[in-house]
Amino acid sequence: MALTLSTIATTPFEGQKPGTSGLRKKVKVFTEKNYTENFVQCILDANGKAIEGSTLVLGGDGRYYCRQACEIIVRICAANGVSRLIVGQNGILSTPAVSSLIRSNKALGGIVLTASHNPGGPDNDFGIKFNCENGGPAPDSVTNAIYKLSTAISSYKIVEQLQIDLSKIATNTYQIAEKTFTVDVVDSVANYVALMRDIFDFEKLRNLVTGKVTGKPLKMRIDAMNGVTGDYVREIFLNCLGATPESVVHTTPLEDFGGLHPDPNLTYAKDLVDTVRSGDYDIGAAFDGDGDRNMIIGRNAFFVTPSDSLAVIAHYLEAIPYFRKNGVTGLARSMPTASAVDLVAKKLNKEIFEVPTGWKYFGNLMDANRLCLCGEESFGTGSNHIREKDGIWALLAWLSVMEHTGKGVEDILKAHWASYGRNYFTRYDYEECDAGKCNTMMEEMEKLITDPAFVGQQFQSGSKSYVVKVADNFSYSDPIDKSLATKQGLRVVFADGSRIVMRLSGTGSSGATVRLYIDSYERENVLGLASDMLKPLIEIALQISKLAQFTGRNAPTVIT
Repeated sequence: MALTLSTIATTPFEGQKPGTSGLRKKVKVFTEKNYTENFVQCILDANGKAIEGSTLVLGGDGRYYCRQACEIIVRICAANGVSRLIVGQNGILSTPAVSSLIRSNKALGGIVLTASHNPGGPDNDFGIKFNCENGGPAPDSVTNAIYKLSTAISSYKIVEQLQIDLSKIATNTYQIAEKTFTVDVVDSVANYVALMRDIFDFEKLRNLVTGKVTGKPLKMRIDAMNGVTGDYVREIFLNCLGATPESVVHTTPLEDFGGLHPDPNLTYAKDLVDTVRSGDYDIGAAFDGDGDRNMIIGRNAFFVTPSDSLAVIAHYLEAIPYFRKNGVTGLARSMPTASAVDLVAKKLNKEIFEVPTGWKYFGNLMDANRLCLCGEESFGTGSNHIREKDGIWALLAWLSVMEHTGKGVEDILKAHWASYGRNYFTRYDYEECDAGKCNTMMEEMEKLITDPAFVGQQFQSGSKSYVVKVADNFSYSDPIDKSLATKQGLRVVFADGSRIVMRLSGTGSSGATVRLYIDSYERENVLGLASDMLKPLIEIALQISKLAQFTGRNAPTVIT
């Protein structure tokens, strides 16, 4: 049967504005007639004439609606002049794997089907984002163009009769409007695993994991949380590094993540935390739904904050062959992330960058060879091997540090604090709040802190006293392309370096998520209990923001 191109009339949907990591809505929204088709057409149109004859990568985290969305996108790409589409088997690709495939195939970009760490299932969340030719999330200029097109779209193009079996690894070729369209269904894991082999010394890591040197195998608990990383975890840690089968759990990707909330933090990865705390484990790790976030814990569930994780990896970059070969350039963190890595950058005499939340802000710096390692407090860590944060990479980096030092997780952290001091840090999340009231809260707080009289004010809580040094709504001027990002989060910085940060998250699918960040530096008292050390600043933050008054919440949904 001949395949023909159809042009389907449509009308715009409100609210198709990508957030920090694409467009996220409930599944029932994406499954409305023409909703997915409209947004995908706008992604392709935002690339202009470059889409003709291009190569794109397509895959997602396997959540509910992922397979159907993949099939729709194949048909739309076929109708819009895409020459080659690289699709993960069964529509499955981790977000780091998409970035790797884009870069290794010199593709124009990739379409990633994920709502990341948000819950999955027919009543929960779905998402679509576009990654550019460097493998990273689309910058603001592209997402703004996508949104503008979405407000005026009147039709989309599709090859409705095209049928493809995504379960079989194969090259599929079609003739459409006298042009060849190729769909390569590829092994979801192979390209990414090859990249990890190039970055890390798998022989040394296998010796660590199997106990060849020490005589005692490393006891690990790796939780894929029924997300996309299951296949990657089994191939890397079982097949390549020789871990025992009981070292990995929840490695089957499920459409609803098996009822788990695929967010690797102390609240939603409670099973991992409880198991490691009560068992004989040297290290525990969890990854989110699409594989770009990670949580690391040590023996007895000793928690490593993402800010500390970034700083430790930065200190030990020489333990990773990739950096010995390619060198160490700058380091970076998102603005809300505690400034522990800044101290490492100073010691290494490297540039340090503070960027807004959103991995896309690291990309220009990496492409300009100004940045090699970066992280976000939201459990994201990565390097310039791709242009996404990378959960499995972070665990392999920690294993490399353990192999290099001969120490366990807790001892590595305590030695780091003894050398650099400690940034006590916490984040409070208030999820699904009333968006209107939250916007009013942020407006009122901004008025308060940007009043010139606010600087110099003293706040008291218990025996602690803090004097305001800087207060603003964070702005970032990209040193490479000079683009400006404004209103990126409210900051109150005190004279001792302690900070209060508040922002509204761009990754939720409904309502508003308020994030409150507290960061306090101590040079000597590095072994205190974080909740005790941060309590005075938390009380001051709640006082300044009037958060309970505006949200009606007396406690956060999640504390990390």
